[in-house]
Amino acid sequence: MPSVSNAIIRIKNLRLRTYIGFNPEEREKLQDVVINIEIHYPAEKAAITDDVEKALNYKVVCKEIIQHVEEGHFLLLEKLVADVLEIATGHPWVTFASVTIDKPHALRFADSVSLTLEKHCC
Repeated sequence: MPSVSNAIIRIKNLRLRTYIGFNPEEREKLQDVVINIEIHYPAEKAAITDDVEKALNYKVVCKEIIQHVEEGHFLLLEKLVADVLEIATGHPWVTFASVTIDKPHALRFADSVSLTLEKHCC
């Protein structure tokens, strides 16, 4: 088997509801957010051995993100994205992660407003 340098996990269009915003109506009403996450980690051992213990468990990461977002209250999209990025990079194998969160209907004539943050890990 050829050498595998990096795995890229993509969680696409995770649709959740949370309290996001600082206007009075935003602080009282759940709003939709759409989350896209990219996580990089070295997966050579998992690819060679087919051993679950040698792979990053994206289901565990996703469940932690869902819990944090759905139970949270956020004034700024920046804070929400930063929190999700911290969860996405929480495993020691992660070398890079990028998180984009869309807030649909945040502006009158736009489909959504989105913010992206990235983190390079050791």
